[in-house]
Amino acid sequence: MKTIKKILLTAFDPFGDDKINSALETMKQLPVERAGTVIIKLQIPTVFGKASQWVIDAIEKEEPDAVVLLGMAGGRTTITPERVAINLDDARIEDNEGNKPVEQTIAKDGPIAYFSSLPIQDMVAAMQESGIPADISNSAGTFVCNHLMYSVLHYLAMNQRRIPAGFIHLPYLLEQVVSRPTLPSISLETLVAGVEICLDVLVRTQN
Repeated sequence: MKTIKKILLTAFDPFGDDKINSALETMKQLPVERAGTVIIKLQIPTVFGKASQWVIDAIEKEEPDAVVLLGMAGGRTTITPERVAINLDDARIEDNEGNKPVEQTIAKDGPIAYFSSLPIQDMVAAMQESGIPADISNSAGTFVCNHLMYSVLHYLAMNQRRIPAGFIHLPYLLEQVVSRPTLPSISLETLVAGVEICLDVLVRTQN
């Protein structure tokens, strides 16, 4: 089991009708080093294909010991590490460059799905013990978030890079639901604390 000294952490830019992205705002608040582990932060575009290529390029350049991908899932009530990514793009809305694939395979040579290699059960348990709302999600959707998770895991598998990698979805921030009061939200402070716990669990369970 490889010691984790460097984590690549990514988050998308705002997309759709939202002017901010809770995942990006959370990533901005995180330190560049935590308990001796370097955190390389990368903002990526909410664009099919481009986002995953940016992350793959960063993996090749930085050679991290783990990859944690953050995204926003409006409407969710908890921080949700994703269990699985499926080999399918099926967009409900356009991405930030106007792409809207419908029932398209991500990787023709790829399996139907990949499972996260992050310690998601331990992450959720640790967040819940700290009073942070968290659950495992069994669907990363079929938008850019799922595309990114699948593509990164596929790249790692095809290149025999045995490092932990996976995706964590975050709910809306409080300011994002002012005009949508029926939707749930979580404070930025809580989201940051939750992601910090996830990173700590990742390092602890691998080292």
